[in-house]
Amino acid sequence: MLVPSLIASDVDGTLLDDENKVTAATVDAVTAATRAGVDLVLATGRPPRWIAEVTDQLVVPEDLVAVRPGGSLVRYAVCANGAIVYDVENDRVLHAAELDVPRLRKLVEVLAEVLPEAGLAAERAGASAHDAATRPFVATNGYEHAWLNPDHELVDDADISDAPAVKLLARAPRMRSEDMAEILTPAVGDLAEVTFSTSNGLVELSVPQTHKAAGLARLAQVTGLSTDAVLAFGDMPNDVEMLRWATHGAAMAHGHPAAIAAADEVAPTNNDDGVAAVVSRYF
Repeated sequence: MLVPSLIASDVDGTLLDDENKVTAATVDAVTAATRAGVDLVLATGRPPRWIAEVTDQLVVPEDLVAVRPGGSLVRYAVCANGAIVYDVENDRVLHAAELDVPRLRKLVEVLAEVLPEAGLAAERAGASAHDAATRPFVATNGYEHAWLNPDHELVDDADISDAPAVKLLARAPRMRSEDMAEILTPAVGDLAEVTFSTSNGLVELSVPQTHKAAGLARLAQVTGLSTDAVLAFGDMPNDVEMLRWATHGAAMAHGHPAAIAAADEVAPTNNDDGVAAVVSRYF
């Protein structure tokens, strides 16, 4: 591959180690790429409000403050599995692909029929990461979080679909995500994109054809970032489209078989500085 024009990386299990840290080697590799004029774009299932935990660890050195005045080496992120294009530097949502209310209601009906044991939640997009005018994450009483940092508002079952959402989440802790997706995908049909980023009983539904690759393509359209030679990193099924779309896709060695099958190479694990190992070949 030629020198990358853009680097896109998944966050959890890829850019971050298992302690949720960006290692010194990764910071050095991203800094070298930035000095060469190449952006690192975060491509993640996370919402914008969870991005600062990552970008605050990628601090701009003094010699790059003029080109990264926001303080972080990262200017942009593709969030919610591609549904949200986020300007990190200016804390602004540039684009949101939203499931409208009629579609959400139909999806809730489908889930009630084929996965009645699942609790539901909806991720909504505001104008910024912490837009006070938007309830960002609403969940039914039966929803059990898959992560350690819940930040939700409980609503009645009927209210889960009363406003557009970038993601509808279904959680069944006693099932595997793979099994949930196998049941749900044919039932949903062309109503939504179905994916997952963990195997512990969580699937996520978005607007059809919404994934990290589509989000990166939209980001390039609105910002002018080059996609002539994209280097991408990921570890789970929600990274598959991005790994295939990229000029060169690298899956982490510990990754899901679907991600590894979609990639051009297998990089070391996130705990072994896999992203840094590959990026350092070019910068």
